[in-house]
Amino acid sequence: MLGAMIGDIVGSVYEWNNIKTEDFEFFKDTCFFTDDTVLTAATAKVLMTGINYVEAYQDFSRRYPGRGYGGNFSHWIHAENPSPYNSWGNGSAMRVSPVGFTFDTVEEVLAEAERSAVVTHDHPEGIKGAQATALAVLLSRQSASREDIRREISLRFGYDLERTLDEIRPGYRFDVSCQGSVPEAIIAFLESEDYEDAIRKAISIGGDSDTIACITGGIAEAFYGGIPEAIASQARIYLSDEIIEIINAFYKRHKG
Repeated sequence: MLGAMIGDIVGSVYEWNNIKTEDFEFFKDTCFFTDDTVLTAATAKVLMTGINYVEAYQDFSRRYPGRGYGGNFSHWIHAENPSPYNSWGNGSAMRVSPVGFTFDTVEEVLAEAERSAVVTHDHPEGIKGAQATALAVLLSRQSASREDIRREISLRFGYDLERTLDEIRPGYRFDVSCQGSVPEAIIAFLESEDYEDAIRKAISIGGDSDTIACITGGIAEAFYGGIPEAIASQARIYLSDEIIEIINAFYKRHKG
């Protein structure tokens, strides 16, 4: 899941200042972790401890304020009786990568991805975005080829993954919907050559850069079998001690 967080950190400075190139400074001094990282850590905490998603998402978000939470989610964070709000936003997909690393069957991954989504994102597209992302992580972990991943995600979720980044990039604009960002994030992974290249490609299309790179990063980490140590070490500088502890505990459990 650190792979997802790195995408978030690197993309944080480009969300409102899009660039349409892969040639950029990877870690800037001004980079920071956003709600994508906070909620990814919260998802991992749920999976390791068994607390419920509502409790975890509210708790983490309240303790990490001002991290770029969406309007509806910001109200949900402080609600006494929080209810899902029919969201199709990409928030469900950005936080789900730990699910793909935790379970070993398609059925388990799809079911848990839905559970993580529906507490806020109960619109069919919100659920679908979380499931597609988590399944891509699982298939990558299990050494599926890029073409197998492309075919399975396309057939199961109806996403058009035959487009190329060169076709997407010129006209792509800011889009926080699952249906308008999850396919693009997956395509960035499919065209990549290694982990860093995947993040660069995800950011190069513009749009909701931190979230697209977060989604891409989780899949790329699984597919390439980890993250280059130099990148992983530098990323930890940006994270809180608590989040680093969660990462370490999660990897200890799932990497032996």
